Parts: sequence; structure tokens; C-alpha cells
Amino acid sequence: MIPKPGPGERYKESREDGMHALRHFYASVLLDSGESIKALSAYLGHADAGFTLRTYTHLMPSSETRTRKAVDEMYRTARRPPTAP
Repeated sequence: MIPKPGPGERYKESREDGMHALRHFYASVLLDSGESIKALSAYLGHADAGFTLRTYTHLMPSSETRTRKAVDEMYRTARRPPTAP
């Protein structure tokens, strides 16, 4: 929580609770959904996708997780009953 400022003071900046945290949340949601680093880099306004990769790579789902999700979704889709015409 960002502490309330005293009289005549401005709010303190907080990397954990401010816009910085919101940017990390945004990046993590997009990466978990499969968005590319190049697209994320553009959305965040980074000039270099390599910077984005170095900064957010720890948020990227592992290939194991992506593989498991892909196979699970394929089976879920295959089990759905066909819709009536």
C-alpha cells in the first residue's frame, strides 16, 4: 500500500503498488495467453524486443505448460457434442 503523504508532500512512488506493478500484470496476462514477445514489446512501448524478453522472460509459461494446455484444449473441443443445425 502506498502511504498517505503528509501535509505539503506528494505521494511516494511504489514499484510494487503503482503503474509498474500494473505493467507487469498486463505483461504476464498477455504472455500467459500466448502473445508474442515482439507484440508485447510494441504494446509496452519498448524499442527493443530483446529488452522486453530480458525483462519479462520469467513470466513466460514454460513450454511444458503450453503443451499441456494445447492438448487439454484439443480433448475438450473433441468431447463437445456437435451443435444442432
